Amino acid sequence: MNPPADDGRSRAVAALRLTLSLLALVLLVLSVVPPVSTYARRFEFVEAIQFCLIAIVVPVFVACGAPWRRLGLAAGESPRVGDDGTVEAPEGIRPVDRLALARRRHPEPWRSVVAGVVYLAAVVLWRVPGTVEALGRHPWLLLVEVVTLVPLGLVMWLELVESPPLTPRLTRPHRVAMAAVVMWVIWVLAYLVGLAHGAWYGGFDHTLASGISVSADQQLTSGVMWMLSGAAFVPVVFWNLIFWLQSEEDPDDELYRLVRQERNRARGADSGSG
Repeated sequence: MNPPADDGRSRAVAALRLTLSLLALVLLVLSVVPPVSTYARRFEFVEAIQFCLIAIVVPVFVACGAPWRRLGLAAGESPRVGDDGTVEAPEGIRPVDRLALARRRHPEPWRSVVAGVVYLAAVVLWRVPGTVEALGRHPWLLLVEVVTLVPLGLVMWLELVESPPLTPRLTRPHRVAMAAVVMWVIWVLAYLVGLAHGAWYGGFDHTLASGISVSADQQLTSGVMWMLSGAAFVPVVFWNLIFWLQSEEDPDDELYRLVRQERNRARGADSGSG
């Protein structure tokens, strides 16, 4: 029987995950309907808010919200790891359970690197001037942006955060490195806009009637991207770094353990030959 404190903590975590899942849905809808969709075609900083919601905030909220069991995509029981290291499937396995099993059976880090690289390629593609200007001329491209960035962002975030029954393939130090690299790339894109001498993106309203100059709009754009991406990635960096420093084994202890294993194998081999 679980202690009351554990039950209370579990309920709090479940409530938080439900809240994040609902927020993800609300923010996704708000980002693609007026007034956000309308003002995003007029002002760069509003378009940057829209982009960050679609590419960063919504995916991380879905990943942290872990709505898989509520949506019927995962069973109530997580995959089990046997004493011999084999992964056992629970009864009534469902699509996300199968994905969790596949990730446990194939934990190669290169898969996480590919997810990060593809996500960054999509982010750069949707932030280059030609694409942003095309979004202003063809509003239907917003749907393409959503169906591109939300799934790719979700796949990337599943390599950084727990989303039961899914667990990241990367170790904590590697999660820190991946989160930092992705964040820095987004920051570079933001700085390019903020430090530009002329208009970085065309097609936005910078007339006297709009009340905002090119320089002010671009600086706001840079600040929005820096702030929202930092708010998403910095906690991941520090949480994994602190948890790793506090919980991971001492490297010397790991080295001693490996040496002892080698000695035991050598003794076993000598005994067998004797």
